[in-house]
Amino acid sequence: MRGPWEPRLLVQGRKNGRWVASGSEPASGRAALPSALFFRTCFCHRCADHTPAPHSSDESMCGVASEFLTTKDPTAVERANLLNMAKLSIKGLIESALSFGRTLDSDYPPLQQFFVVMEHCLKHGLKVRKSFLSYNKTIWGPLELVEKLYPEAEEIGASVRDLPGLKTPLGRARAWLRLALMQKKMADYLRCLIIQRDLLSEFYEYHALMMEEEGAVIVGLLVGLNVIDANLCVKGEDLDSQVGVIDFSMYLKNEDDIGNKERNVQIAAILDQKNYVEELNRQLNTVSSLHSRVDSLEKSNTKLIEELAIAKNNIIKLQEENHQLRSENKLILMKTQQHLEVTKVDVETELQTYKHSRQGLDEMYSEARKQLRDESQLRQDVENELAVQVSMKHEIELAMKLLEKDIHEKQDTLIGLRQQLEEVKAINIEMYQKLQGSEDSLQEKNEIIARLEEKTNKITVAMRQLEQRLQQAEKAQLEAEDEDKKYLQECQSKSDSLQKQISQKEKQLTQLETDLKIEKEWRQTLQEDLQKEKDALSHLRNETQQIISLKKEFLNLQDENQQLKKIYHEKEQALQELGNKLSESKLKIEDIKEANKALQGLVWLKDKEATHCKLCEKEFSLSKRKHHCRNCGEIFCNACSDNELPLPSSPKPVRVCDSCHALLIQRCSSNLP
Repeated sequence: MRGPWEPRLLVQGRKNGRWVASGSEPASGRAALPSALFFRTCFCHRCADHTPAPHSSDESMCGVASEFLTTKDPTAVERANLLNMAKLSIKGLIESALSFGRTLDSDYPPLQQFFVVMEHCLKHGLKVRKSFLSYNKTIWGPLELVEKLYPEAEEIGASVRDLPGLKTPLGRARAWLRLALMQKKMADYLRCLIIQRDLLSEFYEYHALMMEEEGAVIVGLLVGLNVIDANLCVKGEDLDSQVGVIDFSMYLKNEDDIGNKERNVQIAAILDQKNYVEELNRQLNTVSSLHSRVDSLEKSNTKLIEELAIAKNNIIKLQEENHQLRSENKLILMKTQQHLEVTKVDVETELQTYKHSRQGLDEMYSEARKQLRDESQLRQDVENELAVQVSMKHEIELAMKLLEKDIHEKQDTLIGLRQQLEEVKAINIEMYQKLQGSEDSLQEKNEIIARLEEKTNKITVAMRQLEQRLQQAEKAQLEAEDEDKKYLQECQSKSDSLQKQISQKEKQLTQLETDLKIEKEWRQTLQEDLQKEKDALSHLRNETQQIISLKKEFLNLQDENQQLKKIYHEKEQALQELGNKLSESKLKIEDIKEANKALQGLVWLKDKEATHCKLCEKEFSLSKRKHHCRNCGEIFCNACSDNELPLPSSPKPVRVCDSCHALLIQRCSSNLP
């Protein structure tokens, strides 16, 4: 089934004096445009010399062409039109390129028209592929198949995908066609496609041009393009947005050209006569040149005859020399036979000495092997000791870290305790100052109490005196009652005032006693605080003593660690020396092995026996060649044997594999002082 936008070759009229074809006209174009011109070119034997001209729907054609159009279906007509256009474009391109006489650029009009025609041919009968977003219909899909069918086309596919400016599949397909033309392999690539009909059926309908015989005809015509040299710049060209419109003005003739047909025929006849005359002149020139050649050949023949005579004389001389050489050769053969007998005797003696030396070498090898075993055991023991020491070192490091953490914590606690001590000292100073103040106040109060006691003593003394006076007064009561009464009244008033003073003093005493009790309690609390601070100080002193002891232990551990490090370095040096000795012994063993191999004779591997590289194990092919290593005789690829070194067998540098190269370089470096 043809899609609604199947490309048709329709000529819709002239545009600026040129016939223009529409490449994507809808299927209903014929009904919508009755005056449109359909490109129907006749290519029968009667019209073979005609140039293609547009025929209108009312214009009559030759019988073969009209019969062809009436009997065939529209798809067959489209295929025939596309085939005719391909013939015209290829023929015109070849003729114009040969007359042009140099490489074609991308701006060359016949070349552009050829690509447009090829695009239409490849688009004919394409299946519409449904994608997730829209319908897809491009020629890039079948062209990608060429890479699988023809391995040489992989380069074109890779270069097309690497082009930065291409975004659409159609642009990639156009770039692919241009690169295939530059490679001169477009016909080969499309032939591979046409042969695989089963694969093409996924992309094309059964009536498509590429599925029918017309496709094979176009591929046959494309072989002629191998004559053309094209130099196309694909990078700078905008291939995505190009419109594929066929320009028929290059292939069609106007009415003025048809009127001037007779004059063109006359001009063609004149040109033919001119060409005939030029050919005759060329033939005459060739005859004269042949005469001169004959003369030169006769002269050369006489020279050759003379040279023959000289050569015969030389042959006679050479035969005589040959006889002399043969006699000399016989003498040399006799001498060589004698020399061979002598050399055989020498070889036998050398063989016997070699056998003896080989036995000695075997003994040396066994002794070296025993030494190796002993050294390996020693190394294992040393490694075990090292592992133990490393574990001990790790444990010591962990203990050191823990000690450092404890020291840091204790230093922090010491700093805190020092701060607390300073605070306690400040509090003690304040308390001491308060104590001094309280002691001063106590002294003042004691002085007041002493004064009061003195006053009370005085009062008691006065009371006693008063009592005495009272007794005297009682005695003299009778004498002076009036005076006694007055005196008693005065005494009573004084005693009342004194009692009041005593009561006041007692109150002051009670207050002072309460103050003393408070100060005693305060003093007791201060003493308790002092005791606590003394305990804390003793505790801190104990801790400082512990820290000092820990520091001593830490210093001892550091000394032990340094001693262990020294032991570790000494053992490391011993291990390095053992490793050097081991490497030297290994190199000696390898030298012995190689000497044994050299004595036994290296096997030169045949080309037929090797199918893969010995190192990278890649299969050999025409591109991946085989190469012999001149040291071991094995076969490698070029990448694995791209080294050259001088060997004992050849002073010049020869090809060596990577493993032999590394081994020989290591041996040279170990042999150097």
